[in-house]
Amino acid sequence: MTKVEIHKVNTLAGHQDCVYTVESGPEPHLFFSAGGDGVVAQWDLNDLESGRMLAKLDSSVYALCYYAERNVLIIGQNFDGIHLIDLNERKQVGSINLGSSAIFDVKVLRDRIFVALANGEVHILDITTLKTIEVLSYSDKSARSISFSTLNGHLAVGYSDNMIRVFNLKDFSLLHEVEAHKISVFTVRYTPDERYLISGSRDAHLKIWDVQQDYTLKESVVAHMYAINHLDFSADGKHFVTCSMDKSIKVWDAETFQLLKVIDKARHAGHGTSVNKLLWTNHNNLLVSASDDRSISIWDITFNLS
Repeated sequence: MTKVEIHKVNTLAGHQDCVYTVESGPEPHLFFSAGGDGVVAQWDLNDLESGRMLAKLDSSVYALCYYAERNVLIIGQNFDGIHLIDLNERKQVGSINLGSSAIFDVKVLRDRIFVALANGEVHILDITTLKTIEVLSYSDKSARSISFSTLNGHLAVGYSDNMIRVFNLKDFSLLHEVEAHKISVFTVRYTPDERYLISGSRDAHLKIWDVQQDYTLKESVVAHMYAINHLDFSADGKHFVTCSMDKSIKVWDAETFQLLKVIDKARHAGHGTSVNKLLWTNHNNLLVSASDDRSISIWDITFNLS
């Protein structure tokens, strides 16, 4: 039996509006945040009082992506496009307008930027030229979340038409189309061993899909009371966390998919409104959570075998 101990390390209140995203930085102790105020901030887990503004945009930001190979932070500015910030020079080195849609997710793989848009498109761009390589147009409902399985050569996208679509990473052909949930799929994530794809939805269900069995359903869990916004894995891959519009964060066993702990306002002085994004760092196993309550919380999670 695993005993999970939760300690709230700190609360950061630098944003003036909902915090929608947190993203890893160049070092394990560094991370970025962004939200409704258009501010992109950098934080240091070793010195939480030293947060600083990296950029200020005219509209909200739902998505950030740090690309270590080029030490670049990619910002998805809603209703505008993406901006590339060179973190060595601390200046913008590229931007491109992608129309008037919100940007729900941004990922990078092998110098290719993948952008999930509210108009249902997924744009694939060359990071050096920002030229379009491909546009995946399979739905007129929002593309919400992107995940890669390099082992299988798969790109998984969760959509607001309830579907998960899986594409070939080489030629971007459609491989699988899964009617995954009753309503919008808000988050998709391959497990660290890439055997399974986990999806979380507005229907509050967590579903586990078997990649080797053509994405057949392995397990379905009623995980939260309201929409599941995001999930992230621990550095060792043994556990994962989910967050929800129900204001809670939940800790799960990644092998058995069993619930181990609930982090909420009543028991742990958790968030007062929707928890939007999670970042489980490998800096002392600290977990970072972002919320509509305009705050970022830092959590110390300890596992003890009893």
